[in-house]
Amino acid sequence: MDTSLFEWINGWAGHAHLLDSLMLGISRYGPYVFVALFVVMWLWPGPRERRERWQWAAIVAAGGALLALGANQVIVHIWARPRPFVFHPAYVLGTRSTDPSFPSDHAAFAFAAASGLCFVDRRAGILGLALALLIAFSRVFVGEHYVSDVAAGALIGVAATLLVNSQKKPLRYLLAPLLRVARRIHLA
Repeated sequence: MDTSLFEWINGWAGHAHLLDSLMLGISRYGPYVFVALFVVMWLWPGPRERRERWQWAAIVAAGGALLALGANQVIVHIWARPRPFVFHPAYVLGTRSTDPSFPSDHAAFAFAAASGLCFVDRRAGILGLALALLIAFSRVFVGEHYVSDVAAGALIGVAATLLVNSQKKPLRYLLAPLLRVARRIHLA
Protein backbone atom coordinates (compact mmCIF):
# COMPACT_ATOMS: atom_id res chain seq x y z
CA MET A 1 0.00 0.00 0.00
CA ASP A 2 2.84 2.40 0.91
CA THR A 3 4.50 1.79 -2.46
CA SER A 4 1.21 2.26 -4.31
CA LEU A 5 0.53 5.57 -2.57
CA PHE A 6 4.06 6.74 -3.23
CA GLU A 7 3.84 5.83 -6.92
CA TRP A 8 0.42 7.49 -7.27
CA ILE A 9 1.49 10.79 -5.65
CA ASN A 10 4.96 10.86 -7.21
CA GLY A 11 3.34 9.94 -10.54
CA TRP A 12 2.02 13.52 -10.73
CA ALA A 13 5.59 14.85 -10.84
CA GLY A 14 7.14 15.72 -14.17
CA HIS A 15 3.90 16.62 -15.96
CA ALA A 16 3.47 20.30 -15.14
CA HIS A 17 6.49 22.53 -14.67
CA LEU A 18 4.59 25.01 -12.47
CA LEU A 19 3.34 22.28 -10.13
CA ASP A 20 6.80 20.70 -9.98
CA SER A 21 8.38 24.05 -9.10
CA LEU A 22 5.73 24.75 -6.45
CA MET A 23 6.14 21.34 -4.79
CA LEU A 24 9.94 21.53 -4.90
CA GLY A 25 9.81 25.02 -3.36
CA ILE A 26 7.46 23.87 -0.58
CA SER A 27 9.60 20.81 0.03
CA ARG A 28 12.80 22.83 0.31
CA TYR A 29 11.64 26.08 1.91
CA GLY A 30 8.41 25.23 3.76
CA PRO A 31 10.15 24.67 7.11
CA TYR A 32 11.78 28.12 6.82
CA VAL A 33 8.29 29.65 6.70
CA PHE A 34 7.72 28.24 10.19
CA VAL A 35 11.06 29.60 11.41
CA ALA A 36 10.22 33.06 10.06
CA LEU A 37 6.74 32.87 11.56
CA PHE A 38 8.10 32.09 15.02
CA VAL A 39 10.62 34.94 14.83
CA VAL A 40 7.75 37.29 13.95
CA MET A 41 5.62 35.82 16.75
CA TRP A 42 8.46 36.31 19.23
CA LEU A 43 8.99 39.95 18.31
CA TRP A 44 5.38 40.98 17.56
CA PRO A 45 4.33 43.99 19.64
CA GLY A 46 1.18 43.93 21.70
CA PRO A 47 -0.11 43.44 25.20
CA ARG A 48 2.32 41.59 27.44
CA GLU A 49 -0.05 38.66 28.06
CA ARG A 50 -0.50 37.99 24.33
CA ARG A 51 3.23 38.40 23.66
CA GLU A 52 4.06 35.90 26.40
CA ARG A 53 1.50 33.43 25.02
CA TRP A 54 2.99 33.67 21.49
CA GLN A 55 6.52 33.45 22.86
CA TRP A 56 5.61 30.34 24.82
CA ALA A 57 4.25 28.81 21.59
CA ALA A 58 7.56 29.59 19.88
CA ILE A 59 9.49 27.98 22.75
CA VAL A 60 7.27 24.88 22.74
CA ALA A 61 7.44 24.55 18.95
CA ALA A 62 11.22 24.95 18.88
CA GLY A 63 11.66 22.52 21.75
CA GLY A 64 9.26 20.05 20.14
CA ALA A 65 11.06 20.33 16.81
CA LEU A 66 14.46 19.74 18.41
CA LEU A 67 13.13 16.77 20.37
CA ALA A 68 11.45 15.32 17.27
CA LEU A 69 14.58 15.70 15.14
CA GLY A 70 16.63 14.08 17.91
CA ALA A 71 14.19 11.16 18.09
CA ASN A 72 14.40 10.81 14.30
CA GLN A 73 18.18 10.49 14.51
CA VAL A 74 17.84 7.63 16.99
CA ILE A 75 15.28 5.90 14.76
CA VAL A 76 17.38 6.16 11.56
CA HIS A 77 20.27 4.48 13.38
CA ILE A 78 18.00 1.61 14.35
CA TRP A 79 16.26 1.27 10.99
CA ALA A 80 17.96 2.84 8.00
CA ARG A 81 15.14 2.57 5.45
CA PRO A 82 16.33 3.48 1.94
CA ARG A 83 14.65 6.30 0.02
CA PRO A 84 11.83 5.17 -2.29
CA PHE A 85 13.77 6.05 -5.45
CA VAL A 86 16.36 3.40 -4.55
CA PHE A 87 13.94 0.50 -5.15
CA HIS A 88 11.05 1.97 -7.14
CA PRO A 89 10.71 3.95 -10.34
CA ALA A 90 10.44 7.55 -9.21
CA TYR A 91 10.54 11.00 -10.71
CA VAL A 92 12.87 12.80 -8.29
CA LEU A 93 12.74 16.59 -8.29
CA GLY A 94 15.91 18.22 -6.98
CA THR A 95 18.93 16.42 -5.61
CA ARG A 96 18.64 12.88 -4.29
CA SER A 97 19.14 12.68 -0.55
CA THR A 98 21.48 9.99 0.72
CA ASP A 99 20.28 9.74 4.31
CA PRO A 100 17.58 7.24 5.39
CA SER A 101 13.96 7.84 4.50
CA PHE A 102 12.14 6.87 7.71
CA PRO A 103 10.98 8.99 9.47
CA SER A 104 10.78 12.30 7.62
CA ASP A 105 12.66 15.14 9.33
CA HIS A 106 10.70 17.72 7.30
CA ALA A 107 7.37 16.31 8.48
CA ALA A 108 8.55 16.00 12.09
CA PHE A 109 9.73 19.61 12.13
CA ALA A 110 6.63 20.97 10.37
CA PHE A 111 4.13 19.15 12.58
CA ALA A 112 6.04 20.06 15.75
CA ALA A 113 5.92 23.71 14.70
CA ALA A 114 2.24 23.55 13.70
CA SER A 115 1.37 21.90 17.02
CA GLY A 116 3.02 24.78 18.84
CA LEU A 117 0.71 27.17 16.99
CA CYS A 118 -2.31 25.16 18.09
CA PHE A 119 -1.59 26.03 21.73
CA VAL A 120 -2.14 29.75 21.22
CA ASP A 121 -4.61 30.31 18.42
CA ARG A 122 -7.04 27.94 16.73
CA ARG A 123 -6.93 29.66 13.33
CA ALA A 124 -3.13 29.91 13.37
CA GLY A 125 -3.00 26.25 14.34
CA ILE A 126 -5.24 25.24 11.44
CA LEU A 127 -3.12 27.27 9.00
CA GLY A 128 0.04 25.75 10.48
CA LEU A 129 -1.35 22.22 10.16
CA ALA A 130 -2.35 22.95 6.55
CA LEU A 131 1.21 24.09 5.79
CA ALA A 132 2.62 21.03 7.58
CA LEU A 133 0.38 18.74 5.50
CA LEU A 134 1.50 20.52 2.34
CA ILE A 135 5.16 20.07 3.31
CA ALA A 136 4.58 16.37 4.03
CA PHE A 137 2.72 15.89 0.73
CA SER A 138 5.46 17.71 -1.18
CA ARG A 139 8.13 15.36 0.22
CA VAL A 140 6.29 12.40 -1.32
CA PHE A 141 5.56 14.34 -4.53
CA VAL A 142 9.25 15.18 -5.12
CA GLY A 143 10.19 11.51 -4.65
CA GLU A 144 12.05 11.73 -1.34
CA HIS A 145 9.68 9.85 1.02
CA TYR A 146 7.02 7.19 1.30
CA VAL A 147 3.70 8.24 2.83
CA SER A 148 4.53 6.21 5.96
CA ASP A 149 7.76 8.22 6.35
CA VAL A 150 5.90 11.53 6.52
CA ALA A 151 3.09 10.05 8.64
CA ALA A 152 5.63 8.79 11.19
CA GLY A 153 7.44 12.14 11.12
CA ALA A 154 4.13 13.92 11.72
CA LEU A 155 3.30 11.71 14.71
CA ILE A 156 6.77 12.18 16.18
CA GLY A 157 6.54 15.96 15.72
CA VAL A 158 3.14 16.25 17.39
CA ALA A 159 4.12 13.90 20.23
CA ALA A 160 7.35 15.80 20.86
CA THR A 161 5.54 19.14 21.05
CA LEU A 162 2.90 17.70 23.37
CA LEU A 163 5.68 16.34 25.60
CA VAL A 164 7.48 19.69 25.72
CA ASN A 165 4.22 21.53 26.46
CA SER A 166 3.44 19.07 29.27
CA GLN A 167 6.64 20.25 30.99
CA LYS A 168 5.47 23.87 31.10
CA LYS A 169 6.17 24.46 34.78
CA PRO A 170 9.79 23.22 34.92
CA LEU A 171 10.58 24.80 31.55
CA ARG A 172 9.21 28.17 32.63
CA TYR A 173 11.35 27.93 35.79
CA LEU A 174 14.49 27.02 33.80
CA LEU A 175 13.92 29.68 31.13
CA ALA A 176 12.81 32.50 33.46
CA PRO A 177 16.33 34.01 33.87
CA LEU A 178 16.93 34.00 30.11
CA LEU A 179 13.54 35.55 29.42
CA ARG A 180 14.16 38.28 32.03
CA VAL A 181 17.43 39.19 30.30
CA ALA A 182 15.77 39.09 26.88
CA ARG A 183 13.00 41.41 28.08
CA ARG A 184 15.50 43.76 29.67
CA ILE A 185 17.33 44.19 26.35
CA HIS A 186 14.03 44.32 24.40
CA LEU A 187 14.36 40.94 22.69
CA ALA A 188 11.18 39.58 24.24
